[in-house]
Amino acid sequence: MLIEIENQNDVCILRLKGRFMAGADPGYLRSRAEEVRTGNYSKLLVDMSEVDAIGSTVIGFVVALYTSIIKKADGRFTLTGANKRVREVLDLTRLDTIIPLAPDAGPVLAAWRGGNSDARAAGR
Repeated sequence: MLIEIENQNDVCILRLKGRFMAGADPGYLRSRAEEVRTGNYSKLLVDMSEVDAIGSTVIGFVVALYTSIIKKADGRFTLTGANKRVREVLDLTRLDTIIPLAPDAGPVLAAWRGGNSDARAAGR
């Protein structure tokens, strides 16, 4: 389990890598979430293209980040790159109806930079 944080102006790209299953280090997840929150970003893209599987711990992590970002007047959040196994979990938990999903980051970042206001295309 690895979480990389990349800063691109007001956009934070969070790259998750590996398996995020039960037993994931909650202290590590809390510290990474706090780093994102204190970064004062208005847009957060969570890239899961290198995640093999997820469990409830990472679901809570993602939901906490989502709620903290969308509370901002200009807050945008999108989760990208979910493979079939991860997507099944998102569908089962119905997070796919709340959190904007995209196959890859490129179009989302382009829409955010271009000021696209479409919530589904550009994230909420």
